[in-house]
Amino acid sequence: MAANGMNNDATGRNGLAKIHTEKRADEVCHDDSTTPMKAQTIDELHSLQMKKSAPTTPLNGIQGPFAEEERTKQQLQSISASLASLTRETGPKVVRGDPASKSATPRVVSHHHHHHHHVSPTISVSDSSLKFTHVLYNLSPAELYEQAIKYEKGSFISSSGALATLSGAKTGRSPKDKRVVRDETTEHDLWWGKGSPNIEMDEQTFMVNRERAVDYLNSLDKVFVNDQFLNWDPQNRIKVRIVSARAYHSLFMHNMCIRPTAEELENFGTPDFTIYNAGQFPCNRYTHYMTSSTSIDLNLARREMVILGTQYAGEMKKGLFSVMHYLMPKRQILSLHSGCNMGKDGDVALFFGLSGTGKTTLSTDHNRYLIGDDEHCWSDNGVSNIEGGCYAKCIDLSREKEPDIWNAIKFGTVLENVVFDEHTREVDYSDKSVTENTRAAYPIEYIPNAKIPCVASHPRNVILLACDAFGVLPPVSKLTLAQTMYHFISGYTALVAGTEEGIKEPQATFSACFGAAFIMLQPTKYAAMLAEKMQKHGATGWLVNTGWSGGRYGSGSRIKLAYTRKIIDAIHSGSLLKAEYKRTEVFGLEIPTAVEGVPSDILEPMNTWTDKKAYKETLLKLGGLFKNNFGGFVAHKIGEDDKLTDEILAAGPVF
Repeated sequence: MAANGMNNDATGRNGLAKIHTEKRADEVCHDDSTTPMKAQTIDELHSLQMKKSAPTTPLNGIQGPFAEEERTKQQLQSISASLASLTRETGPKVVRGDPASKSATPRVVSHHHHHHHHVSPTISVSDSSLKFTHVLYNLSPAELYEQAIKYEKGSFISSSGALATLSGAKTGRSPKDKRVVRDETTEHDLWWGKGSPNIEMDEQTFMVNRERAVDYLNSLDKVFVNDQFLNWDPQNRIKVRIVSARAYHSLFMHNMCIRPTAEELENFGTPDFTIYNAGQFPCNRYTHYMTSSTSIDLNLARREMVILGTQYAGEMKKGLFSVMHYLMPKRQILSLHSGCNMGKDGDVALFFGLSGTGKTTLSTDHNRYLIGDDEHCWSDNGVSNIEGGCYAKCIDLSREKEPDIWNAIKFGTVLENVVFDEHTREVDYSDKSVTENTRAAYPIEYIPNAKIPCVASHPRNVILLACDAFGVLPPVSKLTLAQTMYHFISGYTALVAGTEEGIKEPQATFSACFGAAFIMLQPTKYAAMLAEKMQKHGATGWLVNTGWSGGRYGSGSRIKLAYTRKIIDAIHSGSLLKAEYKRTEVFGLEIPTAVEGVPSDILEPMNTWTDKKAYKETLLKLGGLFKNNFGGFVAHKIGEDDKLTDEILAAGPVF
């Protein structure tokens, strides 16, 4: 062995490289078994670690060695214009890169848009115009992890690789703090008044809040800018720009909106809509129309949204959803608060339902392709997802019940307000210490059977989900078109603790079109469009109760998810259409006598209640709540004449 090693110069013992140490003239021993380092200093070594990403497409009309510089300049000018103060008329000086990294030499975009060489100094120069604002533009998830962990308290990497974050004092949306500018445009278009989510503000007040947000963002060392898309239908895609101050917000929107390719980003141009998220900074309570230190303001004419005083990321997602509820119907496209999936044979189903009724859970079905879990458009081309990601509830999440969602919580996913073990960083999904409304936001392709692009043909089934805490709605009923409209406009569920601040006890909730917090026009406008599309494409409506059976909340029990899945399977396969039906009293719902895999006795709610008198009382009580709620819509005509309106009214509960 030794002799062997001696003869064979290159290898040492056990085939390991032999180490030569040779004495140099300067008496330093020197190991030459590895190729020498290119770097001379540790900083240089660090600089070798990162490779430059090269742009792929030439900028229209700009060729040559400076094309990339010109492109960057245009991009920064566009961002500077977004951040311009409207009283000072100019945007801040913006540069790309992280202020903390030494190598980021300022690439300046002057906010003087005139290309004169002699700029007369302005007297009214402000401090904020003397500094640079660093722009972190469309960072990758890895870069955003680093930003969050370095600079944002409460950011951690969970044991499965997700980024655990805190949204601060607000752990849900604040619908009462949302304001919409009432001007010539919106005065006539929008739904105002009782029941409407649109609480008015004037243009002037919007500008005050916009200025406050922009000044706050410009005062920071760095801001995050995301340029992304909404709506997978290429003909009706909307360009959005999100300016925020937190890596958490940037990563959340990176996951939730559609991610542009490098090429699309280079030719992005001017956004159609801009969000200014200054959520760490409160609004001024002395400002007209403000009722708290939180304000979410929407200006449709300016195509802008301002967020002050809440760091809950869902405000951005749902704010953009509201915008789509305005822009899409103007193009005769129906915007829907629904999940959507597609069978192997191309049959498409829509799932409507309020928060916590099972939209995300039931649309994420590993036997079907996922189109999306929450927001869709239905146009003449079929359905398309508005978003590029899913926003799933995590409370009591388990690998057994929801394997696809469980597995999607990995590197790149944002976990909001969850609690984890301080040592292993393993998340305890049953822990509600921070909030009941814990969430995960992940790109849709984290679901293995997501269909990319997220578009599909016209729906065959329209499933309305209700979580009935009164325990009197059947697990499944087949609806007539008029009944579908009635229940769509009603948008019933019993809100069990969750998304909105301060709700802990379940209570009956009616949310028009299963999304009253987001619709912009009269509910009947959306209903008429839905009826017309369902009729045209021959879709069947279904009402599915994912709530209680055998008694109300507290005495009955929640219908097993496994049974609900069997019911949904029977709807998808078409077998439920062939079942035998009977009609219930009061609501007049058609209920099947048998569904494969589901005990027949639970299909008729009355059977499951031991106290029949209590059942009857509860049923009448719920019927009364429906009737009361629907009174508000009777005044609005649906479609051309009153005939449809009368039909829909007749489809409600009868006493």
